[in-house]
Amino acid sequence: MTIPKDTTPKKQLIFPLKVLFEDEHLAAIHKPAGIEVSGNKFKTIANALSQNLKPSSRTDATTPQPVHRLDYATTGIVLVGKTHSSIRALNKMFEGKTIAKTYFAVAIGKMEPSGTITSNIDDKPSHSNYKVVESVPSERFGVLNLVKLHPKTGRRHQLRKHLYSLGNPILGDKDYAVESLILKGKGLYLHAYALEFEHPFTNKIISITDELPEKFGKIFS
Repeated sequence: MTIPKDTTPKKQLIFPLKVLFEDEHLAAIHKPAGIEVSGNKFKTIANALSQNLKPSSRTDATTPQPVHRLDYATTGIVLVGKTHSSIRALNKMFEGKTIAKTYFAVAIGKMEPSGTITSNIDDKPSHSNYKVVESVPSERFGVLNLVKLHPKTGRRHQLRKHLYSLGNPILGDKDYAVESLILKGKGLYLHAYALEFEHPFTNKIISITDELPEKFGKIFS
């Protein structure tokens, strides 16, 4: 991943973000649905970061940069580096799988109470653990489950593909779905809920959570 040299971004997107954690080295923000984390579009989380975060006073401060991605439709925590050294360190931690990630999803259909999914994605090994927290009957979908997920690898669309491979697609997913069970207009019920890791510079254990979106609470207690 390239690190921007300039500390002031060329384009500033005026887009208020909820900051969940911030210090001189790094930050974590809540990503709403319907916006890309980064990319060629102007409306991205990356372009809104400078306006929402305090500039770092470290000598290697740079334009704040997301160090991982969430899908366009997924909500939840995005981790951000504010200095050259923290961007490098966080990238290494994601590669080394030393950042523990917890997601919540609403999955359709009857499920085993817990399990491990290890089906390959794009011919690469992948691994997710899941636990059903609550199940409610649904007239349209039979059963809806609140599922807690721990991805151990970081493949593209991993959790969406994994739950689909079980026959339990995520509510609101249009790409990995059973045609008759597509819920339109409510978005994807997948949320990056928590991150836990050892801070690369202070060595403190950092635990960040981002409460579930309101729409989850309309289905479950």
